[in-house]
Amino acid sequence: MKILSAAVAASIFGIAAFTPTSQKQATQAKAIPISPAEQKIQVAILLDVSNSMDGLIEQAKAQLWNMVTVLGKAKCPNGNPKIEIALYEYGRPSNDPKAGYVKRISGFTSDLDQLSQDLFKLTTNGGDEYCGWVIHTSLDELKWDSASSNYKVIFIAGNEDFLQGTVRYSQSCDEAKRKGVIVNTIYCGDRMQGIREHWNLGGECGDGSFTNINQDARIEDIPTPYDSTLVTLNYKLNGTYLWYGNFGAANYSKQASADKANFSANQSQGIKRTKAKAYANVYSNSSWDLIDANYADSNFYKTVDMKTLPDSLKNKTREELKQIVETKNKERTVIQKQILTVGSQRENYIAAAKTKAASTNNTQTLESEVEKIIKTQVQRFNMKID
Repeated sequence: MKILSAAVAASIFGIAAFTPTSQKQATQAKAIPISPAEQKIQVAILLDVSNSMDGLIEQAKAQLWNMVTVLGKAKCPNGNPKIEIALYEYGRPSNDPKAGYVKRISGFTSDLDQLSQDLFKLTTNGGDEYCGWVIHTSLDELKWDSASSNYKVIFIAGNEDFLQGTVRYSQSCDEAKRKGVIVNTIYCGDRMQGIREHWNLGGECGDGSFTNINQDARIEDIPTPYDSTLVTLNYKLNGTYLWYGNFGAANYSKQASADKANFSANQSQGIKRTKAKAYANVYSNSSWDLIDANYADSNFYKTVDMKTLPDSLKNKTREELKQIVETKNKERTVIQKQILTVGSQRENYIAAAKTKAASTNNTQTLESEVEKIIKTQVQRFNMKID
């Protein structure tokens, strides 16, 4: 695997593919009236970590950044929705049997660097996969927003029979309907086998979709003339971050670590992360970055604890700090726009290369399926993704 050492970046999480029935349901579903409050997209990812799921975990690591890019393009009448993502594993025998071998890895969060690290820590082991139980646990534990105008969605991926465990899937689906959460099932393997193992829920679980993927499919890594430019832009983008707070320096290092891990896994994955970081409405680090914090509160520079800043900033006046933050913000905005432009050129190049080589890959993966599903389902909530 080729590892880039110049800079760091990552990739995104995507899924596509509806059954004809679920496509029709999504098209016919009534749009929900929008309240004046900020809309949200809440996504819970439930991953089977039993022995046969190594490929699924690898796809999930890359899929995160494709998902972030897709969600970053979401538009609603009030602007951009707030994005929150949660992660669960199920099927690991070392997890608590009284909890159905289910474990929450992360509650709803906007800390995408930490979420990426959590995905890289996942390993597989044999166990019992209780789908109804993990759905129930995620519905019960997570802080799902009560507003009906929000897109609240679960993606559960795995194999083995969906009906295993003492928590009935029907109980979980009833709970999902009450909370307005859409449940999408993704079977890892042959589609007909997924149907035989009861993964094709559809309308009975919040009008979600059923699809299948090849969990062992590898990310196609096509080199392009734009790759080195995007690596350089990512390096420049990281240079616009200024940490603050007791854990600011650690979070700044975590950003670089997440970049390195994703690029080391796969060049395409690293570049997808780079593009995801260009969507300021999704990739935001206001809990430790001065620029993002000041964007959320234009007076933040007046109250930040100067002792927690990098050494080069500790002795600045508040007015000097304000000017530095404004300069870095402008610099970051320019770089993010460049990343999006060059990223689109790269995608066009890859599409043309596939067409020329007559090697269009129609293999359904976690990334391709999630992307298609999200793009279709957000329309029910007066959102759109171009």
